[in-house]
Amino acid sequence: MIAISSPTEFKSAKIPTFPGVYFFKDEKNDIIYIGKAKNLRSRVKSYFSASEKPTKIKNLLSNIRSIDWIIVDNELEALLLENKLVKQHMPKYNINLKDAKTFAYIAFSRETIPRVLTSRKVSRKLESFGPYTDGFTRQDLTRLVVRVFKLRTCKKLSKRPCLNFYIGLCTAPCANKVTDGQYQEQIEKARQFLQGKYEQTAKMLAQEMQNASTNQKYERALELRNQIASIKLLTKRQVVDTEKGFDQDVMVFRRIGQEVKIVQMGIRKGVLLGKKEFSLDLQPNVEQEFLKAFYFSNQIPREVLLNQQCWSDSQEKDALERFFSKERGACVTLSVPKRGNRIALVNIAQKNIEANLSSNSALIDIQTELNLPTIPRIIECFDVSNLGTEHLVSGMVRFTDGKPDKCNYRRFKIKTVVGQDDVASINEVVTRRYKRLSSNGTKMPDLIIIDGGPGQLNSAKRALQSLGLQTPIIGLAKKNEEIFLPGETEPRRFDNNNRMMLIIRQIRDVTHNFALGYNKKRREMKMKSDFA
Repeated sequence: MIAISSPTEFKSAKIPTFPGVYFFKDEKNDIIYIGKAKNLRSRVKSYFSASEKPTKIKNLLSNIRSIDWIIVDNELEALLLENKLVKQHMPKYNINLKDAKTFAYIAFSRETIPRVLTSRKVSRKLESFGPYTDGFTRQDLTRLVVRVFKLRTCKKLSKRPCLNFYIGLCTAPCANKVTDGQYQEQIEKARQFLQGKYEQTAKMLAQEMQNASTNQKYERALELRNQIASIKLLTKRQVVDTEKGFDQDVMVFRRIGQEVKIVQMGIRKGVLLGKKEFSLDLQPNVEQEFLKAFYFSNQIPREVLLNQQCWSDSQEKDALERFFSKERGACVTLSVPKRGNRIALVNIAQKNIEANLSSNSALIDIQTELNLPTIPRIIECFDVSNLGTEHLVSGMVRFTDGKPDKCNYRRFKIKTVVGQDDVASINEVVTRRYKRLSSNGTKMPDLIIIDGGPGQLNSAKRALQSLGLQTPIIGLAKKNEEIFLPGETEPRRFDNNNRMMLIIRQIRDVTHNFALGYNKKRREMKMKSDFA
């Protein structure tokens, strides 16, 4: 182990060049990051290079006080050891999706009389199908399995049939209403259904329906017809490629500024189960780190389709595939497809991630056009509303990632201004707002918008300066939809229909309506008190 108090000290550190796992520790000697490397010295050295680093890495480096490592024989052993140690120590700066919402599975318990249940964990005590990223799809399938195959759902076995038996949702194997062999046939049919063999199940039910109709059991025939219709409706909205005989995941990554956006789509036997979205802080090898963290708590499929390589060379790719294969207990392939059905699946995920980035694209446009230091993920906007010299109020709205954050809307009754003075009113509310945020240690917005021209903008800027803040701020004048920046005498003009202006005007309009609504409410309260 070596102590590191500054990046310059690393130059003299003697770190081996073998494969292994490295640990970054803080001043309390707690492990704050664990990583694996094909060459320990080269990998660790990259953290201390002089190049520009993501914010998360800067924070990590500022907390490192010592570095330790374990040498192993090859990269696969390093991956396995890293995985084990991350699970054990749960370091602060490693990607950890375990506490996030996990995907759920439909499962059979491994009992003499199996029951059907939902689980968020893969366990040897369960036979799991999924995961299902779409909760509604999972619930529909579970209800359908119970209704069609009449499986046990109760936790405790009873010698007397429960209500489900009497309403036709269970064959009551616990009460010996069916033999063990008959119940196992029910389980096997349900297993085939959950493995994606929907057409086979529908044909089986169609044959039973025909037999019931022939025997004049019309109520049973009607029930089977409804079950067939449910299966067709459910599978119609899910099927991507029913010819697939194995499980796949599609992972699409997109780097946006200091973040990485990810869309995961699970495909089981050709059936699309849904999608899940993630957003991570940028860091080295973030895509590979995400894959390891994701499959720490989710079922590993036979094939993972990616939109980009998550490895530096073929040896690293081979090590990753062997690592996932060992964790799964069967072969796993990682690939970046270029043609055919596989690239079509990746393109579907790409479309989903692009759709989700529409508002982020507008935020990137704002950053670029207004030369902001960061993407304005958090934007706050102020407007003053008054009626003559009475009812002076202001409204502030917050947008996060391009969407209204209504929990952080604020209303202000102007306290220090007498008469109709929008400039002084803006100064008061901006001072009050950010004095409170500063005292509470709350994160400041990335951009402040003032509904008004140079007068209101400069007044708000003075308020920020009085608090020692350098938060980016602009003014948006209604008349010609011009943007004013501090220190610039001429406004900036943009196409009113481009993405940047559309979202800025949307925020301004929401703020105006919010402030106006507060003004109206105070007038109504005044009228009620006058007539009381």
